[in-house]
Amino acid sequence: MRTRNSARSVRPVQVLAGMLLAAALALTGCSGANDTASDSDAGGAADKAAAQDAEKAGPGAAGSSRANDSKATAPPKLTASHIIRTASLTVQVKDVPKALDGARTTAENAGGYVGNETTTRDGKGHERTRVVLRVPTERYDEVLADLEGSGKVVERTAKAQDVTDQVVDVDSRIKSQRASVARVRELMDRAAKLSDVVTLEGELSSRESDLEALLAQQASLKDRTSLATITLSLSETPVKKAGKKDEDPGFVDAVTGGWNAFVTMLRWIAMALGAILPFAAGAALLVLLWVRLVLPRLSRRAAPATAPVPARTGSLPVAPPVSGEGGEED
Repeated sequence: MRTRNSARSVRPVQVLAGMLLAAALALTGCSGANDTASDSDAGGAADKAAAQDAEKAGPGAAGSSRANDSKATAPPKLTASHIIRTASLTVQVKDVPKALDGARTTAENAGGYVGNETTTRDGKGHERTRVVLRVPTERYDEVLADLEGSGKVVERTAKAQDVTDQVVDVDSRIKSQRASVARVRELMDRAAKLSDVVTLEGELSSRESDLEALLAQQASLKDRTSLATITLSLSETPVKKAGKKDEDPGFVDAVTGGWNAFVTMLRWIAMALGAILPFAAGAALLVLLWVRLVLPRLSRRAAPATAPVPARTGSLPVAPPVSGEGGEED
């Protein structure tokens, strides 16, 4: 009886021990899997949180954190080429078209090109040209010196603007924005609901438009820093005044001046006669009408009034003269 009871008591103990061992192994495997999954989830969440913190902190913080994490992704070292150079030059030359051709040749030989060009003429026929030249920054000083040597410099203005900080900021923002666009695309690939896809598409469109704006700004900065802008204004040199030797007039100058004065006087007299001629013609016509028509009629009317009275055939007795009142007759 004892043997049977001991055998019965041993079997449940062994079964219980086996069950406990199996449960322990199962718990160990589950905990390992959970730890692995939690570690991966924590890593992804940490990456997302770091990216969100970088976006909230600003482009400068994102760029600095990325530079500290990996030296391979650090932005390239900046040089003096991140400076926008502009100049305005006004030069007087003898021949404007010739000087303009020389300026074009200088810009093209330096690796640049000619931009906007405007040519005008004043009332005296003097030509004036304004042209915009774009030349590489490293040849900027050389080209400017050549243009100044083409004539007399009247005005010169040069400016230099350092945009290094702006270039760094734009580059950092572009990298952050590209990473943001990539994350949204990954989420779209994993999205299962239609509402999530629609929301992610709107977010992706917004971030891609921001990225395009940043890329356009980067291209503009690159163009302005790699090519300098020179605005050249060309005008004809005014006629020089006579020297001291020619200041004192001679005989030929006197004759020339007198002739010019005579011609000028005749011109003014002719202009005066031309202005008076219509009135003189009208006055002459009135005088002619007066002499031919009005004056003969007036003379005919005056002739009968002044004609003598004809004498009668029979004479009347003439009374003797009276010497005085109450006097005697002779």
